[in-house]
Formats: sequence, C-alpha cells, structure tokens
Amino acid sequence: MGICFGKRKKSTAEIVPQNQPTTTIRLYGSSRSTAYIRVALKYKAAAVSLRCVVVDTCGGDDHDENENLAVAVEVAGSSSPQTERVSGPPSTLLQFIDTRFPHPPLLLQIRSAETTSLVAAVVKLTELQHRSVTWHLERLVRWATDLVTRQNKRGGRGGEIDPTVGTARMEVRKLGRSYTQLLELMLEHAQMEERLLFPIFNFADSIICKAANEEHARDLPIMNGIKEDIKSIEVIDNGSPAYQEALSNFSKRLKSLQERYRQHFLEEEREVLPYMEAAELNKEQQQRLLDQCVDVMQESHSHNLFIFLLQGLLPHEAMHYLDLISMCSNKERTASMLQMII
Repeated sequence: MGICFGKRKKSTAEIVPQNQPTTTIRLYGSSRSTAYIRVALKYKAAAVSLRCVVVDTCGGDDHDENENLAVAVEVAGSSSPQTERVSGPPSTLLQFIDTRFPHPPLLLQIRSAETTSLVAAVVKLTELQHRSVTWHLERLVRWATDLVTRQNKRGGRGGEIDPTVGTARMEVRKLGRSYTQLLELMLEHAQMEERLLFPIFNFADSIICKAANEEHARDLPIMNGIKEDIKSIEVIDNGSPAYQEALSNFSKRLKSLQERYRQHFLEEEREVLPYMEAAELNKEQQQRLLDQCVDVMQESHSHNLFIFLLQGLLPHEAMHYLDLISMCSNKERTASMLQMII
C-alpha cells in the first residue's frame, strides 16, 4: 500500500537486492505524454532496479498525453544484451510494463477510458477516495495504539527513545500533521458529496439523501474534536498522569471515528452510490459532474495532499485513480497533476 515516492519505511519485500542488474527503460515521447508511464515505473522501482530515461521525440513540444509512445527495455550486465521495444498509447505500454515487471501489479483487469461510462467513473472515484481515507485511518489508529502501549511501558518519562521517531512530543506532532492532512482530505471529500452527489441522489430518494447529510453533520464535531485532542496532548507534560489519560482518550476517539467511517462508507456504497445510474444524466451532464468532482477537491489534488491520497491506495488502485482523472475535459490540469507527483 502507498505510492513509492513518498517518505515511508520500506518493507523487506520492497528493498531491491544490491546485486540485481539495472534495467534501463527508455521512453520515447514528450515529457508530458510520458508522465503517466513514469508514475507507473516509480511503483515498479520498489521491486526491480530500474533506470528511466525519457528520449524527447517531440522537439520540446508537449503533445497530447494519449499520443502513440514507444518504450524500450534494456537489461544491463547481460552477455548478449537484447532490447525489447513496444509502441502504442499509454494503455498499451502499461500492459507491456505490467507483464514484463509483474510486481507490484498495476493492472488487475484491463481498463479503458473509452469503455468506462462517466457516471461509473464518478462512482469509482468516490469509492477509491473511501479506500484512501480508510487506510489512513487504520494507520493512525495503529500508530496511536502503539504510542499508548509504549507510553504505558515506559511509565511516563522512563524507557528508551526510538531515534527514528524522536521524543513522545515529537511523535505526537508528527501524528498530528498526518491527521491534519487526513482531515483536509475527509472534509473535501464530504464537500464533494454534499455539493455534487447528494443533490442527484435527492431526486431518486430524498429520505436516503437526508440520512447521508445527517451522517456527515454528526461526524464533523468528532473530526474537529480529535484535532483539538492532539493540540492538548502536545502541551501536557508527558510524564504526568494527565498526559497518559489524554493519550488514551485520543486513541479511543480515533478508533470510534474509524468505526463510524467504516460503517458510513459501507452504507454509502451499498445504498446511495448505486442511485447514480438511476439519475439518467445525459453525457454532457455526466462530463460536467466528473469535472466538478475533481475541481471541488482542489486541495486534495494539490501536490502534498495528492501524494497523501495516493499513498492510501494499492498501486493498481492509484493507477486506476489516475485513469479516472484523465477522463476529465481539462487535459492541461490532468497533465500538470501527473507532472506534480513525479
């Protein structure tokens, strides 16, 4: 889980053996048109020693990101080096790369923007945002639980300090920064649903739409309360009983939010999102809806928060998310988003 160019610890499976020969991937196309494939290669580089070289065949001009490209694979250290070369649109190159370097898988099934309806794209975009929020909540709950456990073992100030995380106060601040990012993502996601999706659902079933809005309203005080809890913990003496009590209460409240969101997302995907198809939007309305869903989440699709969002997805889910964004009518923005995460 998580995009491989963020700052995170590598698992044993992600550490590339030092004696593994380096494979050179040459991409022939413009910087803009090869951006999607370069993102894919960053995931592959977690398991294989890769060196990516972009060969500009467009004279510095940024051509359409769906133009035909070419990729050449060269393995270093071979007694009889051979070059595999494939050309075609980005989707063809991604299939080739996923076959040539199967881990981590980026294509669990063949996806095509041409065969995916815009309504289905909006639904899937929403569900993938749910996946990211869920993963980050689980991570923060594990982090907070571990922090409480270690604090109890130390009995306050005692015990060794882990140099990778620093003092207890430093770790709480790091946790707080991560929660702030998650809070921004959750708030923008809720805003997208309330402004764009719920009014559509209201035509199908006003009772379900009302229940969904009420659920959002109940969650907001809890989300903001957790942020205030973190601020309080940061200033309390970490050797006092009050610190341990505040830390324990914070962990419990975070677990409660995790369970609320797990149930909320489950109900929304089972009982609310299916009504999108029943809305019978025409193609122009569908395109406008998808464009607005991406536009409303402006901060979530900015540099740091966009990487944070993608970190909460499996590699194939992250690539699918990029596929969905590529269906927006504003191709310039799509291209800039890809360049941004590279």
